[in-house]
Amino acid sequence: MTESLVIEKTAVPEDVSAPPRAGVRTALRRGQGLAGVLLIAVVALAGVFAGVLSSYDPLAQISGANLLGPTAAHWLGTDHLNRDVAARVLAGIRVNLLIVLLAVPIGALIGALVGLAATVNPIADVTAQRVFDLILAFPTLIFAIALAAITGPGAHAVVIVIVAAEIPIFGRQIRTAVLQVREQPFVEAAEVIGAGTWWTLRKHVLPHAIEPLGVQFALSLSVAVFVEGAMSFIGIGVRPPDPSLGSLIADSIDNLDANPWMAIGPLTVVAALTLGFLLIAQALGRARRLG
Repeated sequence: MTESLVIEKTAVPEDVSAPPRAGVRTALRRGQGLAGVLLIAVVALAGVFAGVLSSYDPLAQISGANLLGPTAAHWLGTDHLNRDVAARVLAGIRVNLLIVLLAVPIGALIGALVGLAATVNPIADVTAQRVFDLILAFPTLIFAIALAAITGPGAHAVVIVIVAAEIPIFGRQIRTAVLQVREQPFVEAAEVIGAGTWWTLRKHVLPHAIEPLGVQFALSLSVAVFVEGAMSFIGIGVRPPDPSLGSLIADSIDNLDANPWMAIGPLTVVAALTLGFLLIAQALGRARRLG
């Protein structure tokens, strides 16, 4: 009887051990978080409703419209191949977001699963850490160039590079978080009262370990926007004539004197996406620290 009472006092109530989520929601509704959400929403909606915002086909060549400046018909003018720049920028938003929102979650999921497996088995832990070291030993763009040389350039190469770059980041973060949470009193209390390893992991460890990944996820989305732009800029990403933000910036270099908006348009979008994800990451990080 006495032993039972001691165990009950040691166990922490479910609501005490549950990770705070109200702070995260609040962080995205005001200040930096709200500004970041609005920036991303505006850019994403522009890409989704590209057909409504522009009546031009991003691949179509318009007769007699070579390197025109901004007009009522062509908001950002036309390029050196007589294509509407605004239509291409809007289409580039869709391509960029599709790649980023596909690759980062895949990399995060694989990395989290590998990192989680590393906390269960010592051999898996050592193996995972050495693989992470190997991936991190290569700068992202060097790895991208090597991959493009093997598989050929294209959107698939961008996705693979982003996924590979994110696996060690999320793997190590989930591993560190799990090892830290497992030492908390409420986890020890659950084990004392007879909770199994997987039940404790699912009910107590994972909810707390996954929470910090929100900050990293937003940061990774910001970096992925840059990676896609950089790969397409140097010609190993999305291939012409399909538009992407990086390839649009590359096309503008030789035509800045005729129509600088060829560069201003996509650069503004890249800056908005990067800044938006960074603001969200900062807001989530602050909410986590205060929580």
